[in-house]
Amino acid sequence: MRGRGAVRTAAALTTAMGFVNLLSGVTPSEPARVQQISSWSPLFLRHGGHLAAALAGFALLLLAVNLARRKRAAWLLTEAVLVLSVASHVVKGLDFEEAAVATALAVFLFSQRHHFQARSDPPSVRQGLWVLLGALTFTLLYGVTGFYLLDHHFSVNFGFWAALRQTVVMFTQLYDPGLQPVTHFGRWFANSIYGVSAASGGLALFLIVRPVLLRRPATASERERALRIVEAHGCSSLARLALMEDKSFHFTPGGSVVPFVVKNRVALSLGDPIGPPQDAAAAIAGFVQFCARNDWRAVFYQTFPDRLEDYRAAGLEALCIGHEAIVDLKTFSLEGHSMKRLRGAVSRLQRAGARAVVVEPPLDDALLVELREVSDEWLATMRGTEKRFSLGWFDEDYLRPDPVMTVISPAGGIRAFANVVTEYRRNELTVDLMRYRRDVESGTMDFLFIELFRWARERGYDSFNLGLSALALVGGHPDSPAVERALGFIFEHVNRFYSFKGVHDFKDKFGPRWEPRYLIHPGAASLPAVALALILADSGTSVFWPARPERTRRPASPERAFEEEPSDSSDPA
Repeated sequence: MRGRGAVRTAAALTTAMGFVNLLSGVTPSEPARVQQISSWSPLFLRHGGHLAAALAGFALLLLAVNLARRKRAAWLLTEAVLVLSVASHVVKGLDFEEAAVATALAVFLFSQRHHFQARSDPPSVRQGLWVLLGALTFTLLYGVTGFYLLDHHFSVNFGFWAALRQTVVMFTQLYDPGLQPVTHFGRWFANSIYGVSAASGGLALFLIVRPVLLRRPATASERERALRIVEAHGCSSLARLALMEDKSFHFTPGGSVVPFVVKNRVALSLGDPIGPPQDAAAAIAGFVQFCARNDWRAVFYQTFPDRLEDYRAAGLEALCIGHEAIVDLKTFSLEGHSMKRLRGAVSRLQRAGARAVVVEPPLDDALLVELREVSDEWLATMRGTEKRFSLGWFDEDYLRPDPVMTVISPAGGIRAFANVVTEYRRNELTVDLMRYRRDVESGTMDFLFIELFRWARERGYDSFNLGLSALALVGGHPDSPAVERALGFIFEHVNRFYSFKGVHDFKDKFGPRWEPRYLIHPGAASLPAVALALILADSGTSVFWPARPERTRRPASPERAFEEEPSDSSDPA
């Protein structure tokens, strides 16, 4: 049986066996069979068998979910629970039919053991085992002492060994029909033992099947290795961002690197693998396998259309999420009616005495101080904080080695800036941070980009990448998948929280060509988890708490410069 089919079959059969156990545990055994075993299976053992079958059924339902994730720990625990199920079905009433089904499932799972190789987080597994041991130790001391000293609250007088046995039974079975509290305090004390058992068992199971956690950032040597690969093979607007400090790296034997972050059990790769073209298919398959071993979902964000077949061959699906705007610098011109607004912005700013100046690297400290003032003012205006993952953030080490285009007021102060980012092997430039003063003159960002295009063309660059226009031109074809049509509807009709059309219109006025970009994912069922992971990665947070205490407000995207920059509706002079 092939891998995916075997895993799904195992999870489905385990779920069915869980329901069988639950029904068998709460259903009375046949009287004739009970009479046959009454001589060697006393009443308390038969009651315990019913309870063990029910608890095993509940455990199998929980483990089936983790079997679907190919968890090795879940496979081991499922085999152990099935063995317990076989014994419980026999001792509670000679239920050979259920025992035979449990045995057959155990044999099937054993034959498919090579499909369950996803690791759990080793420190968490150890922590889970310590939780169980600690809970058992505490409960034994707590229960034995309580039953021994408080036996007048129960209908039984407990000696030491009776108290020990009673505590073990309650901790492992969560129920004992023979225990009869006679006071409210006795019932509270018994329930407290059940509570400790249930809580510690649930926490231990969570820790034992927990995905592998990234506990350390990439090392200096890993970053140096990634830098060499990016410099040799990088050819996208995301290549520079692949080296940012929030990224970890997966290296392939063929010389490629996959930069990624892990959020919500999703490993998000920024763009396609970077490396030799002939290694792309192997790099994709290798990263998918690497993620499967660590119990992560492999996702690639903002990929080119060139490798879609390689992604499909690796068992992934493609979803168009927008288009990048690429300006051809060789043909770009301000002539013509469509460029009237841009001509007006440039003319007006020039008449007002504004200047566009590119500052070559390395940037000095005084300039960085002024740029930070502009950036902080922009963030305050946007009422947000920096984003990460697919965008850079204000960091002196990040900005210092690259050119910065600044707009200078007649008085000499910086009114706006954008850092210029190379795409390495591709003869193309892009920008990342785009920041401006609160009271910036209308049309300033138009002026900045026009001057930046001129500067880049003079230096021999072929094109300029204005970045992704999310959801733009998505889902318009009749054969588009339903998810893409839904994204297209959001682009056209949902602009309350983010002006997708405003961003697209700003970029479109420069007359770019539009190139599709894709989200590569494991399947439609994974999209909610992937969307949450993208939100967490962009905001720099984990599922449960922020990675940085100051990130508490709505993150501000640099693309909002396109949306929020004061409009210019004037005609050219």
